Order: sequence, then C-alpha cells, then structure tokens
Amino acid sequence: MRIAVVNNFFPPRPGGSSHLAAALAERYAAAGHEVLVLTAAYEGAPAEEQRSGYRVVRLPAMPMPKLGLSIDFDMAFALARPGNLRRVSRLLAEFRPDVIHQHGQFFDLSWISGWYARRHRVPVLLSIHTRLESPDPKYAALFRTLDRFLVKPIITRFRPRYVIMDELAAHYCAERYGATTADFDYIPVAVEPSRFEGTPETDVRARHGVGDGPLIVSLGHVIPLRDRLALVEALPAVLAKHPDTKVMIIGRVYYDAFAKRAAELGVGHAIITTGVVPPADVPAYFAAADVVAHDLQGGGFGTASLEAMAAGRATIGTVTETNFPAVRLRNWENFVLVRPNAPADLADAVIRLLDEPEEREWIAKRQRDLVYSHFTLDVVTRQHLDVFARMVGERA
Repeated sequence: MRIAVVNNFFPPRPGGSSHLAAALAERYAAAGHEVLVLTAAYEGAPAEEQRSGYRVVRLPAMPMPKLGLSIDFDMAFALARPGNLRRVSRLLAEFRPDVIHQHGQFFDLSWISGWYARRHRVPVLLSIHTRLESPDPKYAALFRTLDRFLVKPIITRFRPRYVIMDELAAHYCAERYGATTADFDYIPVAVEPSRFEGTPETDVRARHGVGDGPLIVSLGHVIPLRDRLALVEALPAVLAKHPDTKVMIIGRVYYDAFAKRAAELGVGHAIITTGVVPPADVPAYFAAADVVAHDLQGGGFGTASLEAMAAGRATIGTVTETNFPAVRLRNWENFVLVRPNAPADLADAVIRLLDEPEEREWIAKRQRDLVYSHFTLDVVTRQHLDVFARMVGERA
C-alpha cells in the first residue's frame, strides 16, 4: 500500500502524537509499504528528508501566537501560508495514496488532506489524540463551539473512520461528531518498551539533587486538563508519612495553578520542575522514580503513563477498569486506579505504594506485562495495517 501519514506534530517536535506518528510511519515502511509524511515546519528541521525508509515533507507554517492564556500551545498552522493547499494536493497527487492516516481532528493538515481525499475517494483513518475539552467553563464552551461549527462540518465531509483509543474517545466522537460504533476502530495508543530496557547512563537523582528519598515523577506539559493540582493537594498527607518525598514535574508549564497551590499548602519545597527534557532522557527519569502519577483528572491514560508502565514503575491512573476496549484493568492487580481529582485517594495510593515496596514492585511488573501484551508498537502497527487493508478493499 501507499500510506500518507499526516500530522502537524512530528519529530523533532516533542509530544505523544508526534512520536507515535513517526513510530508508526517507520513500521509501515519496514513492513514494505510506501510512506509519505506531511507535517508542519518546526524549529529548523529540514523542509524535506528521508527518514527510516520513508519521506518527510515539512510545510511552511505559522506558529500560534502566545497570548498569555492557559490554552497557549505550541502549535503551527499550514493554512496560514499561501500555497500550502495547492502544494499538499500536488504532493498527494504525485504520491497517489491508497489510504491517508490523519493524526488530530482539529489540525489544518488533516483538513487539507481530507479535502483531497474527498475529491479523489481516498479512504481516511483519523486518530483522535486530543479531545477539545477544558475544566474551565468559558474554554469548555469555546471548544464545544469550535467542534460544532468548525471541526465537525469539515471532517464529516470526508467521512473518516476513527481510531478510538479509549472509552472517553468513543463517547467524545459520538457526542461531538455524530460518529457511531460502525465508524470506530478500537486501537489503543502504543509505546516502544525497548526504550526502557537496560540501565540509563544519566543519574537523574544526582542531576536534580534529589537524594535517596521517595520520588514521584509526573511527565507531560502542565495544562488545565493535566494541572497536577490533585498531586499537590495530596502532598501534605504524603509528606506527613514520608517527609523526604519529592515530586518531579517534567514538561513545559502552560498553567501554573499547581505552583500557587503548593505555596498555599507549604509544600513548594517538595516540588521540582524540570521543563522539557529530551525524549532520550525520559527512560532515565522513569528509572529514578518510585511512583509515577501523571493522568489524574479522569481525562484518559496517555502515552507518558503507558511508557512509565513499560519502564516497570508503579503508575497511578484515574480511568475506569473498562477504559481500554478488549483490555481489562484490575485495580491493585495490574493497575492502580483512584478517583479523578481526589487528593485523599491519591495520597492513600501513593502512601501504600511507598509503604509496601514489595507490593509496589509486584504491581509494576504486572503493569509492564500488560503493556507488552496489548500496547506495543508491533501489536498496534498490525492493527492499523489490518484496518488499512480492509478500507482499501472496501474502496476497490
């Protein structure tokens, strides 16, 4: 097959969807398929390159202006540059894709490639990585409006199939875009466990002066949907039992409510913020952790948390036991589940994990086994290719 992979986010830009798109493209090519990646320009990356057996074209794009709001994100829009619409059409016409794999429903490269797909009757598979939601009522209303009047009218015109990574995504696509289960392909997010094999060269504890005390690692940009407030509010109880505990928050801080709350509670001394770290250093940060707590507001269980499980670290989540279709989670057997936005529950779980190192290691092993069984890139790549083959067959 000829597979076009489309994502405004792509390495060297950090982020879960960026690295998943690259990993899948590499595996599609390794399986013998022709692959073209279309993405947005990013910080001096070459406009075009051959990478791991496939071609990458980066289109000129305009970064989203920073307005000092909590929804400021590192995004760039290709439609802001004249000529990109024609260039994408030309690139796809030359490549003649059998299928288009889009990442992100609200990215303009998805829209441009969708217009091409509609005109040329090319099947589209759309991976929903981010739901347009916010705990802030005014932003929630804005996102609902954008979904209703901008995103839905555009994407429904090219009638994609949807990659549904969890039950939250299924509900979201049904409610916001009118999709049905007949439009869904249930494929979880994927990670590469081999990244976490071996002993990291970097001593993260020495780098940040943490010492030998308990360390909770929380990886990912700080945004309203991952605000870390529950983690901060759990800290007084954790510190009362384990006073040397540190929390390390890794990623860019777009929303600093957690820091203000930490100051109010007098726990700021226990929090370390590192900013963005290179992807190559992530295994070292997980290796240094005793506990990982990242997705704490009931908004799903993403790549960073699955990677922590793959690294063999006890990882706390706030999803339900039915979160992943066809994958059964069992609390305190192969997972650690607490209620969303529940600092007391979170504190109890952290304290139990720190109090019982043997149980912590046992849970971590079961979580790692779960990743190897259901969430590896090899497993997920096969699922995507099976869907592509079916879509191409139906088109024929």
